[in-house]
Amino acid sequence: MLMKGGWWSGVSRNVRVLGVVSLFNDIASEMIYPVVPIFLTAVLGAPVAVVGLIEGFVEATASLLKLASGWFSDRFRRRKPFVVGGYAFSTFSKLLLGVAYVWPMVLAARFIDRLGKGIRTSARDALIVESTANGSRGLAFGFHRAMDSTGAVIGPLLAILLLKIFRDNLRTVFLISVLPAAVGVLLLIFLLRESGVRLEGRPGRFRLSWRELSPEFKVFLLVSVLFGLGNSSDVFLILRAKDLGLTTVLAIFAYVLYNLGYVLFSIPAGAVADRIGPRKVLTAGFLVYALVYLGFGLTGDARAVWILFPVYGVYIAFTDGVGKAYISNLVAGEKIGTAFGIYQMATGLCTFLASFIAGLLWTRLGVRTPFYFGSLMALLAVLVFVLPGRRTPAAVARSG
Repeated sequence: MLMKGGWWSGVSRNVRVLGVVSLFNDIASEMIYPVVPIFLTAVLGAPVAVVGLIEGFVEATASLLKLASGWFSDRFRRRKPFVVGGYAFSTFSKLLLGVAYVWPMVLAARFIDRLGKGIRTSARDALIVESTANGSRGLAFGFHRAMDSTGAVIGPLLAILLLKIFRDNLRTVFLISVLPAAVGVLLLIFLLRESGVRLEGRPGRFRLSWRELSPEFKVFLLVSVLFGLGNSSDVFLILRAKDLGLTTVLAIFAYVLYNLGYVLFSIPAGAVADRIGPRKVLTAGFLVYALVYLGFGLTGDARAVWILFPVYGVYIAFTDGVGKAYISNLVAGEKIGTAFGIYQMATGLCTFLASFIAGLLWTRLGVRTPFYFGSLMALLAVLVFVLPGRRTPAAVARSG
């Protein structure tokens, strides 16, 4: 350990390794993510509706794989092969993106990238749970997300620098992004360990029973689906910034501010969730999202982007890692990978629908409409989440 006591003592070796790997992977991913929609529309001539279709399709694919990989990692009691394999697929996708000359090739590259994400995510999150004490899971997920989003700050800034050096040659940026991603894969191979948790028994044949899920998990799944239907890909925020008059470099820099907000609030949000319960923090996050999306819809002033993007990062910090910590309190350890898979499959399929809907709304009803819709769905999700229900004292204690 680097220090005794304090918050660092709640972060295990595996979580630190996964955090560093996410740092490198997100440097690579976020070097290219904010410029992909610009590459598609400005270089390859694809319409905005195609951007929404691509993002939605690849996220839906990843979601289905998150369920399968989570279940298989539960069944075989091994997480590392799924984690390493998933990051390796994503590394290869960046190489493919660099040689894309038509938008279907971008679709293929994004598909492979999300394939990797689908393979690794549920197993990785289960490994974080197994490597962390019960009272520190919010902190552990907060640390992991903070490292991830630190990469998301560095990546776009590096992209801006490379675009300046290589005179807006996007393909060169794509190819250079392979390097940090490859470093992350090597770190996993040599430093990541299985948790050592020994769970009794093995799941039977692949079967999902609604009755086996706890009532609290079902409610959160419903809330997440409602929210997810309005939570389209972040590429629409970047396109909205461009629509308001920002240059490509300024749009990317605004996206950096979003990730900076995420970095600054992820660890505090996780620590607060451990103290007061994740449910309260999640509710606050959904409300922040509703306000931000309403702001993106209402504003006609490009200066508002510099406020909205950082606040959007606060929403992510309050919901991403905290949501996973919340689920870990509601599901038995031997099924945690499957539970994460169910949750991430459901929300990912919603991202597909939300991105497709947003593309259509943008094209047919105007650029403001997708953001009004997203804000409305977030408020509906909050309403369902805070409605009083029949919750036992034990459930209240677990979920906060």
